[in-house]
Amino acid sequence: MLENVRALTTEYDMLPRGGKVLCAVSGGADSICLLHLLHSLSADGGFQVAAAHYHHGMRGEAADADAAFVETFCKERNIPCVVEQGDVYGEARRRGLGVEETGRLLRYEFLHRTAEQLGCSRIATAHNADDNLETLLLHLTRGAGLHGLTGIPPRRGELVRPLLTTPRANIETYLEEHHLNHVEDCTNADDSYARNKLRHQVIPVLRELNPRLTERSVETMGYLRADNDYLNAQAALACSHARWAEDDLVIEARYIAELPAAIAPRAARRLLEMTGDGNTDCSAAHLKAVVDLAVGDDPSAVAFLPNGRLAQRVYRELLITTQEESPPLVPCPLNTDGETAPEGSPWRCACRAAICPPAGTGKPNAWYLSWETQGPLILRPRQTGDELALPGRDTKTLKKWMIDEKIPRRDRDRIPVLADERGVLAAAGLGPHRDRMAKPGQPAWEVVFWKER
Repeated sequence: MLENVRALTTEYDMLPRGGKVLCAVSGGADSICLLHLLHSLSADGGFQVAAAHYHHGMRGEAADADAAFVETFCKERNIPCVVEQGDVYGEARRRGLGVEETGRLLRYEFLHRTAEQLGCSRIATAHNADDNLETLLLHLTRGAGLHGLTGIPPRRGELVRPLLTTPRANIETYLEEHHLNHVEDCTNADDSYARNKLRHQVIPVLRELNPRLTERSVETMGYLRADNDYLNAQAALACSHARWAEDDLVIEARYIAELPAAIAPRAARRLLEMTGDGNTDCSAAHLKAVVDLAVGDDPSAVAFLPNGRLAQRVYRELLITTQEESPPLVPCPLNTDGETAPEGSPWRCACRAAICPPAGTGKPNAWYLSWETQGPLILRPRQTGDELALPGRDTKTLKKWMIDEKIPRRDRDRIPVLADERGVLAAAGLGPHRDRMAKPGQPAWEVVFWKER
């Protein structure tokens, strides 16, 4: 097991010497194993470890017990630990998302926020080789290309998965050898979840055919990942010819049209990623439409894409741009004891009076702004000259922040800016002005922004 972990963490630079690693800990077997292992390796490895536990506000007393278990486990070993409780059900209603998806979003938002607060350059999660096998089988049942068959990536930015090549059986052995207790989530036994059904009913049958099923799947996904990485690199090379014209991404159509069929859709996906939209809502049909524009001879053809984007052929060039402009947000006063829904914006804002809590202990996604304001608080569109100094970041104009964050031009005047007569206090989707934030223990306005779908 240690050989697997050392090989994977070295290959993907998961445990930086002189740095800090934040370990996501649910209290289950996998995360307790990971935390104990990282803590054991930290001295010789020259890195520090902290733990983070997210209480989803679900499962009642069982969830409270899980959080208490994690806190005690860390306290006994002098491991710094941050615990935060959220309201997944309420947030799911506000965001218009499913409970499971909302829980995942809130959990990762908490992890990234905590990592930044603690100065951690890596966030380690406890996905293991059996989790990856289950992911592979789920993708197979739903239909997937090469990307889907590579399973869970060992590293994505600051997110790292040191146990990804370690079978669950090895983790259980590790816990026994080190006499480590852990908690069990009762939902893991519920076969109404597709992943649990695979784990309990399908994989045991496959393991009868090959007792080393998990190990073989690790090898297979490694081979597929290498092939996938190579094809993606070729696509990125082709997209390096793209240039920005204001907010539009432009590339000569021939750079896409001349690519092999295995690479052209990847290049189309890469172009969409470069515009800041990522590929979450982009189907194979959308990618094919972009490639068809590049290959075709219609000098003014258009393909409509998710998230308000469109691909347009302009003679010899391909443009990734926005659809028609939307009306700007209508300025309105902020309701300081409830919710505000500005006309012309998909954003909503909740505000109430509060006492600013210690860092990392407040309401998830909340900003605590100074009680001392000048004139009424309003939500309005950005104005020329508006400046924002995010915590720990440089001061920039709102226009520059929005360009840097790749916010489409058509959306910029629909983003609420919270302001008073002195200027900007915060901007939805970007953050609070550091000079307008309250200090712990001071009266504050607790402000939460969220975006309706």
